[in-house]
Amino acid sequence: MNPTAALPHPVLHPVQHVRARVQRFWTSRIKPLSSLTLTQRTVYILPTRAGWMLGVTLLVLLIASINYQLNLGYVLTFLLAGCAVVAMHVSHGTLRGITLHLTAPEAVFAGQAAAVIVHLSSQRTRNRYGIGVAVVGTDDWSWTDVPAQGMSQVTLAVRAGQRGLHPLPALTAETRFPLGTFRVWTVWRPAAQLLVYPSPEKQAPPLPPGEPSAGGGASAQRQNAGEFDGVRAYRRGDPLKAVVWKKVAKAGQLVSRDTQQAQRFELWLDLQRCGPFAGAHASLEHKLSRLCAWVLRADAQGLRYGLRLSGVEITPDSGESHKRACLTALAMQ
Repeated sequence: MNPTAALPHPVLHPVQHVRARVQRFWTSRIKPLSSLTLTQRTVYILPTRAGWMLGVTLLVLLIASINYQLNLGYVLTFLLAGCAVVAMHVSHGTLRGITLHLTAPEAVFAGQAAAVIVHLSSQRTRNRYGIGVAVVGTDDWSWTDVPAQGMSQVTLAVRAGQRGLHPLPALTAETRFPLGTFRVWTVWRPAAQLLVYPSPEKQAPPLPPGEPSAGGGASAQRQNAGEFDGVRAYRRGDPLKAVVWKKVAKAGQLVSRDTQQAQRFELWLDLQRCGPFAGAHASLEHKLSRLCAWVLRADAQGLRYGLRLSGVEITPDSGESHKRACLTALAMQ
C-alpha cells in the first residue's frame, strides 16, 4: 500500500519544487502524534516582512538620533524597540501552551475532500487570539480564537487522492498577534489516517443476476436487479417494503415477495465477473470502481449481497456495517 499522504502534489516551479522537497524531508523526520502540546521546543519564531522593515526603520532612527543628538529621536527609537520586544514575547506566548488534537476523519471516496476537525485547547487564564491552522504547503487557512481555559476548533479540507489507507498530511499552526511583526508557528504530524474508497463508476451497468444459493434448484434467469422470482398474496403483518408495487399496479391486488423463494438466490459482486468494459482491457481500478458503484446501488435497494475479491470473500448481508465492510475491502484491495 502506498504510504504517501492523500493530498495530491500540484505542479510546482523549480524553486518551489526544491522548497517543497526540503519541507517534506523536514516534516518526515517529525514523529506522528495523536495530540501535541506546544512548548518552547516545538514553537518557532521569525520576523515577518513587516518586522524586518521595522528593524531597518529603528536602525535608521538610531543612526539619525546619534548623528544629530536628537533626544526625542532616542525616545521614539527605544519606545518602538520596546514595543517590538513586547510583541515578540506576546506572539510566542499566544501559541505556547496550546494543545492540538483532531477527530479522525470519516472515510471518503477518491477525489472527494475529507473534513478534518482540529481541536485547540488552552489551560491558561488568558485568551489566545488570531491562531490559524492549515495543511503544510497550502494557503487555505482557518482562523480561530481560543478562550481562556477553553477549547476551539477549526475544520480543514484534505482532498483524497487514490484509494487506500493514507496518513494525514502534516499540519501547521501559526499566529502573528498582536502587531504582525513576528510569525510564530509549529508543525504537527497527526497519527490519524484517512481511508479512501474507490471512486464509484458514474454510469455503471445494472447489477448482475443472482446466483443459485446452496441447495437452491431453481433457475436464476428470472432474478434480475430489482425483480423477484416469486410472489404470494399479501398477508396481514407483511412489511410495506415486501410489497411488489409493480405487480400491484398491473394486477390491482396486493402481493408480497416470496422470501422463501428469494432465498434460493444470492447476489454476488465478483471482481472476476464485473465486465465487460468498453474499449481497452479494464484495469484493476476500473473493476473496483464498478464494484463500488454496485455496492452503493445494492445497498440503496435494500438487497442482500456478497463481495468476492482476490483473497477476500464477504458473505451476503445488508445494512450500513456490511456496506462499510465491503467498501473497506475495495479500498484495501
